[in-house]
Amino acid sequence: MSLENQSQMYCYNHPNRETHLRCNKCERPICVSCAVLTPTGYRCKECVKGQQRVFDTSHWWDYPLGAVVAFVLSLIASLLVKYLSFFALIASYFVGIGIAEAVRFVLRKRRSRRMPWVVAISAFAGSILLNLSTVMLIFAVTGQITFSSIFSLLYPLAYAAIISVAAYYRLKGTL
Repeated sequence: MSLENQSQMYCYNHPNRETHLRCNKCERPICVSCAVLTPTGYRCKECVKGQQRVFDTSHWWDYPLGAVVAFVLSLIASLLVKYLSFFALIASYFVGIGIAEAVRFVLRKRRSRRMPWVVAISAFAGSILLNLSTVMLIFAVTGQITFSSIFSLLYPLAYAAIISVAAYYRLKGTL
């Protein structure tokens, strides 16, 4: 079949744009700006969104539940590993993975695109809370923030960052 015999098609979203592309799922004509390249070919944005909704199995209550679990577990872990000094940085990677797996277990493996962010932020907040409150207590007692109190936060910040990143990527599916 030659292109001359084929009738002209126009994008369903942009009626003034002529096109030769069709969505490989719904067969609607789409222009280049409406086409999304997938591993199986070009699809329209509505079909891609419909396919992505299939993978989002979470409920609204999963977000606060995941946040609370991550916060509490990271707070407990920061209390336990506070006295491990250098080994806490090594252990923080495994703590982050453990937090992600605990959240996944509590949520019964329901998935969401935003859940890794919720867990990472909550884990960071839970792991830094104890150390931040210590610095604030020093400030309340002495009336000044010293260089040593600020410097003492660098180690807990690194610990919290490693926990958050490990939990994020474990829930994202790349670890």
